[in-house]
Amino acid sequence: MDSNYHENIDLHAIADQAYFSRYHFIRLFSKIYGKTPHQYLIGVRIEKARLMLQTDMPVQQVCFAVGFDSLGSFTSLFKRCIGQSPAQYRTQQLARVAEIGRAPLKFIPNCFAQSNGWVQNSNFQEV
Repeated sequence: MDSNYHENIDLHAIADQAYFSRYHFIRLFSKIYGKTPHQYLIGVRIEKARLMLQTDMPVQQVCFAVGFDSLGSFTSLFKRCIGQSPAQYRTQQLARVAEIGRAPLKFIPNCFAQSNGWVQNSNFQEV
């Protein structure tokens, strides 16, 4: 699931591959991972979507790239898991990346920057 998250995943085929019935596979998976295979897959897809939304990739393209069939279900699941819509998350992340480019020292602990001499001989634009 981690490497094929973007494809349609057939639970029957996975269970057959493991020589379990579908129901026994779900019970074992849930016992080991603490969530059903479907919940696990949704989590993997949302996490991959978060990474893709940090780029300039459009939300709709991210939705289909991570394996969702519907923009509506992607948006509602993303909002339920992350607390923001994909568009809001993307806007926030792009603003953060721009801010890091403009003033990188704001995102580095001051003690670490001082120990490396970045504060005294800084070529970075600071606030």
